[in-house]
Amino acid sequence: MPEEYIEVCPTEEIPDGERAVFGILNRWVAIFNVGGQYYAIEDMCTHDGNILTEDRDGNPIPLQDETVIQCPRHGACFDITTGKFLSGPAGTVDVPFFGVRVQDNMIEVTLKPLNK
Repeated sequence: MPEEYIEVCPTEEIPDGERAVFGILNRWVAIFNVGGQYYAIEDMCTHDGNILTEDRDGNPIPLQDETVIQCPRHGACFDITTGKFLSGPAGTVDVPFFGVRVQDNMIEVTLKPLNK
């Protein structure tokens, strides 16, 4: 059965090196543009449910090595290209990762995580 996608935003809304967070089907999904490639993960640390993309003052969390985001609360690290948990508190698991495609300059994401 083919994967179902949902239209999220035009590509120009997320310039290279930036990210945006969208509410999609009861989830907060962070979409990142890294060198023209788009990646989408759930914007929630699997360790304790903290937002991954902002600190408590609402400032954006910079990526490490272009594709790693570190939770501002306890330091769990995730690869945004796969959702893989890389390091941090014990018991942390991969963050949900969504397929992304561009159709007619519109970013679309899968409705179900690819890694769950």
